[in-house]
Amino acid sequence: MQNFHECVHFLLGKSLQRVNQVSKSKLQPFGITPVQYALLRQLWKQDGQLGHELADRLLLDRATITGVIDRLEQNGCIERRIDTVDRRNRVVCLTEKGQSLEIPLTEQMNLMNQVVLSEFSDEEAQQLKDMLYRLGIKQMAR
Repeated sequence: MQNFHECVHFLLGKSLQRVNQVSKSKLQPFGITPVQYALLRQLWKQDGQLGHELADRLLLDRATITGVIDRLEQNGCIERRIDTVDRRNRVVCLTEKGQSLEIPLTEQMNLMNQVVLSEFSDEEAQQLKDMLYRLGIKQMAR
């Protein structure tokens, strides 16, 4: 039997719990969740994307992305517009409010990274990010 400090599942779970707490505390004053921030970040890079494109980029299923889009639309950060290429589709576009949140939300998430990674040297922090990418994103993209 492994000790709890040797169990990858336990360690990742506790780590995620801490990151979520810090992220939520930084984003809460803006009424934005970490997943909503990730979607907004995609739109700041390229506005006017289809919902399924956002789902693919964020590695989320379509039902989940619909809920995230719905809440951001209710919050006034985005709007759905008829796609000029295919009127059956709706593209997700930033509103003025959504655009105005880019700098303050990015600053808050940069602070979150600093807080979470403060126990590590720059090299260790980069190694951790690389390992998490290989464990999560790279594996899911296969």
